[in-house]
Amino acid sequence: MGTFLLSFTICASGLYGSAGEYAPFVISSNLMIMIYAGRHISGAHYNPVITVSIYLRGIFDKNEILPYITIQIIAAVSAALVVERFSLSDATSSEIFNLGTEAIIAEFLFTFVFAYVVLYVATTESTLDNNYYGAVIALVILVGAITVGSISLASFNPAVTSSLIVSGKVTLGDSWMHFIPQFFGAILATYLYRYTHRITS
Repeated sequence: MGTFLLSFTICASGLYGSAGEYAPFVISSNLMIMIYAGRHISGAHYNPVITVSIYLRGIFDKNEILPYITIQIIAAVSAALVVERFSLSDATSSEIFNLGTEAIIAEFLFTFVFAYVVLYVATTESTLDNNYYGAVIALVILVGAITVGSISLASFNPAVTSSLIVSGKVTLGDSWMHFIPQFFGAILATYLYRYTHRITS
């Protein structure tokens, strides 16, 4: 997941220009978020050369090198394909919700990440005394807003979607493209958290 989100952000904000001049900030912020969220599970190395470096340092099982690198490559390629589907280079605010599938994917993906990060940095026993969770959670929203804001208005929150409906930014008929992926994203994130937390505890 960490490699996917890192690659997604690089492709969307760097190559397709969705973040403009803020691309380096968005990419580095996303990497920080994924490190905090994933270090308890995988060591948070989302880069094949880092996997090799950690192995050569002597603190990584050689039998895990190939699976790690394989998943990292698959995740990165998948992210590029999703971004290509978004056609982010052609998106403008006037095209919002003509994109349909893209809005659903955007809301699902970042609500999923948002819920997953909240669970790991704010509810896990090993991170309960941290002082960074608020900043990390806020950065998820910042990264999502800059990366896919032109696609779905970057709601990631049914309450915010409700306010967008009242303000006229989202029509009631289009609101399902927010509500459904938001709830599915949060539910899936919770089950993934419970699974990964169980096997790493």
